[in-house]
Amino acid sequence: MGQEELMSRAEDVADQFLRVTKQYLPHLARLCLISTFLEDGIRMWFQWNEQKDYIEATWGCGYFLATCFVLLNLTGQLGGCVLILSRNFVQYACFGLFGVIALQTVAYSILWDIKFLMRNLALGGGLLLLLAESRSEGKSMFAGVPSMGESSPKQYMQLGGRVLLVLMFMTLLHFDPSFFSILQNMVGTALIILVAIGFKTKLAALTLVIWLLAINVYFNAFWTVPAYKPMHDFLKYDFFQTTSVIGGLLLVVALGPGGVSMDEKKKEW
Repeated sequence: MGQEELMSRAEDVADQFLRVTKQYLPHLARLCLISTFLEDGIRMWFQWNEQKDYIEATWGCGYFLATCFVLLNLTGQLGGCVLILSRNFVQYACFGLFGVIALQTVAYSILWDIKFLMRNLALGGGLLLLLAESRSEGKSMFAGVPSMGESSPKQYMQLGGRVLLVLMFMTLLHFDPSFFSILQNMVGTALIILVAIGFKTKLAALTLVIWLLAINVYFNAFWTVPAYKPMHDFLKYDFFQTTSVIGGLLLVVALGPGGVSMDEKKKEW
């Protein structure tokens, strides 16, 4: 079997998967995408005092400001999740969650930790895709009204979302000489480049979803670690952040790459 025939069969399988799941895939993607915000908002509720004391001790900002920080995180995240899942004021919810990401990046000094910064940026990429999806839904309500075409901000949101999503995979690359690590790095790098430039996008994104899901379940199995150990919370945080990036990739699979991509340019050739 030739390489082109193998690729064609893989695309056929991906298309068949999309036809079967197209009614459910966007809902699953949104649920996965907001999972880290949902988990973090619930954690703020149950660890209210610990979070407040940490912010107060780290920044020396006093009881009132530390309480406001925790309250803002809790209400911003849980409120944003409810709005997104109910499909109400989705754009405002996305902007609110962008604010939460920026606030946490500064408050928890993530700005100086390149791995966590890249993961937060990848999370922002998922929100950009969700924002693009909400814009397309809004336009579909006015189907008879002339539009600006494909050069709309939505297309650039999808491009930005795709590029930011691949940052998650850059944090998973392992630089050691073992054959498995080299193979994983080569395959992973090829797939993230395909997603970033928008070539064979749905197939590449779906492959990354499967790969990332396997890595997430294997390496971030927080349920196997007792809750009182610090590693439990660390793995849980990693698990839900990775699940959110999976949600972003599922949106790429469901929506396609958008106008600024090689897949779209190929249609013009």
